[in-house]
Amino acid sequence: MRTQKKLYIPIIVILVAFSFAGCKKFLEKDLQGTLTQQLFPVSASDALLATNATYEAFRDWAYNAGGFPIFDIMSDDARKGSNPGDAATTVGPYDSFTHTPTQDGLGSYWNALYVGVKRANVVIEKIPAIVMDEKLKTRYIAEARFLRGLIYFDFVRSWGGVPLVTTTQPPLKLPRASEEDVYALIIGDLNFAADNLPLKSGYQGVDLGRATKGAAQALLARVYLFRNDFINAEKYAMDVINSNEYGLETKFIDANGVNGNNGTESVFEVGAIQSETTSGGGNQYANTQGVRGTPNRGWGFNRPSVDLRNSYTPGDPRYQGTVINLGDSIDGVLILGDGQTPKITKAWNGQDSVIIEVQCYNRKVWVPGDNTITQWGHHRRLIRYADVLLMAAEALNENNKPTEALVYLNKVRQRARQGNNTILPDITTTNQQELRDIIFNERRLELAMEGWRFWDLVRTGRAAQVLDSLGFVAGKHELLPIPQSEIDISEGSLVQNPNW
Repeated sequence: MRTQKKLYIPIIVILVAFSFAGCKKFLEKDLQGTLTQQLFPVSASDALLATNATYEAFRDWAYNAGGFPIFDIMSDDARKGSNPGDAATTVGPYDSFTHTPTQDGLGSYWNALYVGVKRANVVIEKIPAIVMDEKLKTRYIAEARFLRGLIYFDFVRSWGGVPLVTTTQPPLKLPRASEEDVYALIIGDLNFAADNLPLKSGYQGVDLGRATKGAAQALLARVYLFRNDFINAEKYAMDVINSNEYGLETKFIDANGVNGNNGTESVFEVGAIQSETTSGGGNQYANTQGVRGTPNRGWGFNRPSVDLRNSYTPGDPRYQGTVINLGDSIDGVLILGDGQTPKITKAWNGQDSVIIEVQCYNRKVWVPGDNTITQWGHHRRLIRYADVLLMAAEALNENNKPTEALVYLNKVRQRARQGNNTILPDITTTNQQELRDIIFNERRLELAMEGWRFWDLVRTGRAAQVLDSLGFVAGKHELLPIPQSEIDISEGSLVQNPNW
């Protein structure tokens, strides 16, 4: 196993001092030993802590769509998972598109994103005044702007236009900004980051894992792909490719596994260490989805669907790199699963009894070990180089450059077959519609269970057709409902999404 150093991001707690009329003078003084917005950050060391605190927000369990990977569950790639009764009324509704504005998780997801925004704003607003190395100062600000852009991209995909908070002292009431305004902020932040961050090779040691120029360019490619701006999507994807900073792991399984932590394929990941607390450096994302029962590696949510299982061609190594079946042996550990969960669930379709669910688990979050603590050390990949290659292929095809698109599509397929030339042959068609469908399907096979299938269906206009049988309603379920609690406390400044 390759030795990888990780970026460890400690929590920094910023206490805000409030003044109340009628208080004694000694009550108005800052408590000794505490940090306030007036006293932090004021030094170069504070600047580092504040920047690290922004990264730490991405390890918050609620950052992961409220704790559970609901965007996988809402797609045709996954089911709720766990055992049938566990979280049936809280997570289960996302599986059937029966969730409501008061649904569990929505409010915590919304709040976790704004915590990240607040921490980024502290860096962006406060660090310019600190006397310190100017190059390092600019890098910290660029890191924060990359992270803020990433968070607002989560926001705009999930809810559309949201209140834009760009200062540490926003007004009490902020209306929803338009989607265009949110995208303008995202693109502005990411362009600044791309112009001022180092290449991946510019980081060493404990700084491995920080935001890079390539990460900003890759995220710009993704943003423009979502906006159907294929000219810019191509430009930024090709910038990443032509930087020669990235490559594909030899084994597909390492693309999300411990051997690939901060490796050649990782464009941006959320680093973590094996600690059962976020403050200690852990991330519960993989524990939430880990094998339930024997071995006890987690809660077992987000189970690969029958449809996803059947989508792989026989022999595709990505199947074993995505799905853990009962009876598999991984790192010497036999997977027996959860006795309270049916191995196979069937339903009557009017003519026959069909399999609708199989007890299996997400292989992409597996961490070697024999207890739940190890799962907390999973590095969640937010941007992989394989995704960049597929974004480039998609954009090139849409820009009437199918021959060039094939180059990057086939690089992904070549790695996937791992030397077995009897499977996954190179694609040769240059017909735009045929190639469009092939690239779309390749994204599913390559990126399954990584949170992108639902969004790919939505952005390409296929969601209603593919997800109709699961309960998806066009004109409604492309976005989440604004948490009702946020609408209530806004006193009318927030308006609900259509049809909610």
